[in-house]
This record gives sequence, C-alpha cells and structure tokens, in this order.
Amino acid sequence: MIVVTGAAGFIGSNLVRALLERGESDLLVVDRLRPGQPVRHLEELELSDVADKRDFLRRMEADDPRLDAVTAVFHQGACSDTAERDREFLTRNNLEYSKSVARFCRRRGAQLIYASSASVYGVGTRFVEDPECEAPINEYAQSKKGFDDWARAKLLPAPSSQVAGLRYFNVYGPRESHKGAMASVAYKLHGQLRQTGSVRLFSGSHGYGDGEQLRDFVYIDDIIAVNLWFLDHPEISGIFNCGTGRPAPFNAVAQAVIDHAGRGEVEYIPFPEELRDRYQPWTSADLSRLRAAGFDGRFRGVDEGVRRYMEWLDANADSAE
Repeated sequence: MIVVTGAAGFIGSNLVRALLERGESDLLVVDRLRPGQPVRHLEELELSDVADKRDFLRRMEADDPRLDAVTAVFHQGACSDTAERDREFLTRNNLEYSKSVARFCRRRGAQLIYASSASVYGVGTRFVEDPECEAPINEYAQSKKGFDDWARAKLLPAPSSQVAGLRYFNVYGPRESHKGAMASVAYKLHGQLRQTGSVRLFSGSHGYGDGEQLRDFVYIDDIIAVNLWFLDHPEISGIFNCGTGRPAPFNAVAQAVIDHAGRGEVEYIPFPEELRDRYQPWTSADLSRLRAAGFDGRFRGVDEGVRRYMEWLDANADSAE
C-alpha cells in the first residue's frame, strides 16, 4: 500500500493520478476530508481507500493493523500558505504531524518521500542543501526547515529505510485553483488575461528591470517525475532541490501566457514597499545533489511548461475555476 497525504492538494492530487496511471491501485489517500464528500481534484476517480488526516494520525500512532501493508508514504500534506503567521498551527501541522509520519515509516520500514520547500533559503543567493544557506524569513519557512533539521539529526545519519525530502521551487500546473493567493503566477496571469485583456507584474526592484525578477519555475509533471524516481530508488536518502536550475523572468511567463492566447499586454504595477525586505528577486535550484544521486530527468522550460498548462486550462475550464 502507498499512502499520499495532502491528496486533495496541488502536488498530492497530481501524484495520486500518476500512481494510478502506473498501475499502483492499492492507495490510501489522506487529507482534511468531509464525510461523504469526494476528494477534491480526484472526484471522478475510484479510490481504494481514503482517510481524514486526523483519523490517519490516530491510526499511525496506534500502529493500526490496517496500515500493516504500507510500503511507502508520500507526505505532501501541510499548511502551504506562506503568509500564515500562527506558529502553533504551523508547528502542529507542518512539524509535529510530519514527525509522526516519519516515526511511523521508521517503525514499519516504509519509504518516506516528503515535501520540503525552497522557502527555507529565504532571500539568500546560494540555493544549496546546506544549513549555511538556509535563512527562513517567515513562520511557514521556519516550520519546513524545522522538519528538515529534525530529519537531518534523527533520521538521515543512519536511515533504516528511505527518507527523501524534496525542496520544491516555484511549481505550477494543473489542479492548483484552490490555492487562491498561493497559486502560481502562471495561473494568476491566465485569469487576469481572461478577465481584463492584460496581465500585471511588479515593476523593477532589487536591481532588476520591470518584470525581470527571476524565479525557478518548475512544471508539475517534472516534480511528479522526481517523486516517482525516488519511489523506484528506495536506496537513496537525503534532502534534494527540485527545480529546473534555470531561472526565468516573470516577463517570460507573461509572454508565454500572452502567446498562447494570441492577445494581451503587460501592465507593470509599483513594487510593494512592505515586501522589499522579504522578497526573493532571484531563485535557482542547485541540482548537483539530485543529479549526483542519479536522477537524469529533463525539466521543461517556461515556454514549454506554460504552454502545456494553458492548453490544460483551456480544456478544463470548469474544473480549473
């Protein structure tokens, strides 16, 4: 049995679909669920087992025999709102819950592949999986680094089974509509263009021109490919960056959206002063550790990834809203 927590979320729902497509039918999908309601983004699928996150926590801590068959856990479930300021809430959901999942996997000898975050690097300029490069600037990033540090101290020195933390950079793609303010810039620009005929980007800041701030934008299918590669390589443990390693300017995303639509223009809005000291003007995943581990998959550039995403949004207008 394979468990996916956060299965109703962006990465989790895409991961569940990918697992089903490769024939992994014995799945337990976990999220914050309402009784009798279908799992968001997975409504049309027949799922072998579902559980509310609180029920799953109770099962793990009680070593419920129903979980005896678990061989791997993709732990994607967490509060993903980078603006969340409730430290107790983040500690409970992002740190302590993750520790419970990790302890369960260690007791059962199950693989643990979990979602970390590039937010742990803060406003730094070296994106290497090294504590010296990590300087979180908000409570969310602190919670993600907290679990990474715990895993480094308690699990990774001598893992009895796989422990792989994947530091996602700026992921975009299908099934992120529920994220609201946390949705990708590609999704937001698509909506702006449909509603107003133009897209909005920040004007110049931090030494960059209008819309020229750079981020490591990575397409969801490539993130899923990395997750599945680790499932197929249980001997590999560690913390690994997951991005393209090729940062692109926001202007490139905007142009890809406009090119697909065949219309539109870019409007630059003043950069918010309140963001100036806590804004990442440039991110770029150092992939040295991931490549050294053996992953040789290709990461799509913005032009290809955004085009594929826009085509999906056009074809799934009802489910994308």
